[in-house]
Amino acid sequence: MNTIESFSPSYASARAKFLQAASAVGARVESHVHPLPGRDGETLAMDVALDGSPDADRLLIVSSACHGAEGYCGSGVQVHALHDAAWRAQAAAQGVAVLYIHALNPYGFSHIRRVTHENVDINRNFQDFSQALPANPAYAELHALLLPEVWPPSAENQAAVDAHIARVGMKAFQAAVTSGQHEFAQGLFFGGTEPTWSNRTLRQVLRDHGSRASRIAWIDLHTGLGPSGVGERICACRDDPVALARARAWWGSEGATPVTSIYDGTSTSALLTGLMWNAIYEECPQAEYTGIALEYGTVPMERVIPALRAEQWLTLHPRAPQEQARRIKQELLDAFFTDTDAWKTQIVDQASAALLQAVQGLAARR
Repeated sequence: MNTIESFSPSYASARAKFLQAASAVGARVESHVHPLPGRDGETLAMDVALDGSPDADRLLIVSSACHGAEGYCGSGVQVHALHDAAWRAQAAAQGVAVLYIHALNPYGFSHIRRVTHENVDINRNFQDFSQALPANPAYAELHALLLPEVWPPSAENQAAVDAHIARVGMKAFQAAVTSGQHEFAQGLFFGGTEPTWSNRTLRQVLRDHGSRASRIAWIDLHTGLGPSGVGERICACRDDPVALARARAWWGSEGATPVTSIYDGTSTSALLTGLMWNAIYEECPQAEYTGIALEYGTVPMERVIPALRAEQWLTLHPRAPQEQARRIKQELLDAFFTDTDAWKTQIVDQASAALLQAVQGLAARR
């Protein structure tokens, strides 16, 4: 299968390609079925494929669709990797098992939503819900403006949003909207008030497959931030200088794609809370952990946030005209997946390099 054929036009097609590729190489496959059907009535699942020994001391996790619509990119990377015999041989030769987690959020993948069926952003949902949840007063100030009663927004609404951005700057606006909030259940970037299905299921997967490894790496595939086609390598670890140094040693501290951090301000991402990778510390405490979010750029933030606003408005107004609904869904997909051969080739080339670097890092002597 060539690079372009690894990508799919729907969740159902992506899932079929992934399962076929995993079966063809003899990977151990398990499927955690979601409680709801997909957009076309298809079965939804978080599918897991282990390529390598279940007792391997070194484990690389490669995951897709934490944010559902971003799975169109992530699934293509996973399918390509499973078809890449040279890459698989290199991982096996280093004693590294590879755990592919396909569609962390299958509902969002299928329905072309970023969030889960609970309207939750998984990557804001890994909180200690027995404690007070983080407040986001900056989002509260914007909530009503972001989700007006009519769409497209009125001239007055757009002027108010533009005025806010002019006053605080795009970076602060992005942080207010995207860092996560737990107050508005039908709002944007809602982190939830309890663990989602995806949260609970992922934790079980990590316990089942990560408890025997002493070293674990994780590459979580994302889209929507940064220049088109450029894969930013964002350190996906706790705010720990040792882990950051290790990530930079593995995946690069210089050049076009250095490893960035949300904690020191070098990342295009805002500072977030409730991050998914926190689960690895809790479910696999025996392992030395090193991870990155591989974040591919698509379109400018000035287009991403309006696309998210529109899609959330559509969710709240399900009787919107069919043509408007189709257009809104397409705009959301375009914000997180660039359907060109050139973009897809860029994605796979950078992912292939990052996968190999992860294997080399895991195998290196400490």
